[in-house]
Amino acid sequence: MNKGGPIIIIEDDLDDQDILSEVFKELNYKNEVIFFDDGEKALSYLTSTEIEPFIIFSDINMPKLSGIELREKIHQNEDLRLKSIPYLFFSTSAEQRHVIDAYSKSIQGFFVKPSSYAEIKETIKTIVSYWEACVSPNYVK
Repeated sequence: MNKGGPIIIIEDDLDDQDILSEVFKELNYKNEVIFFDDGEKALSYLTSTEIEPFIIFSDINMPKLSGIELREKIHQNEDLRLKSIPYLFFSTSAEQRHVIDAYSKSIQGFFVKPSSYAEIKETIKTIVSYWEACVSPNYVK
């Protein structure tokens, strides 16, 4: 896990992108925040760059390639799997079948987007703080 790497957000809703962009600006993390509006674009980026992202926040329901399908492709790619990038779902709903599918693909968390800006900000802060403190298999002291 590259704690200084970019934070990837895969979200097709432009309003949600704007809110998350503002939240990350207010939290003032040093990490670059990169948005993708569909899973295919995100997968193309992840498989073609040498950059190791810090965290991936993914919506579930997206055009072209769903969050579940994207997670499966990332998990099947040995190079990406070895980068130990935390993959989290950050979605407007948590249908039981989605949660079961997500955890069967070895995700590291499933979060329902809170309804208020303050709660979204607090949730993001909690998630990032956790992963900043976490040690991963490719951790080098």
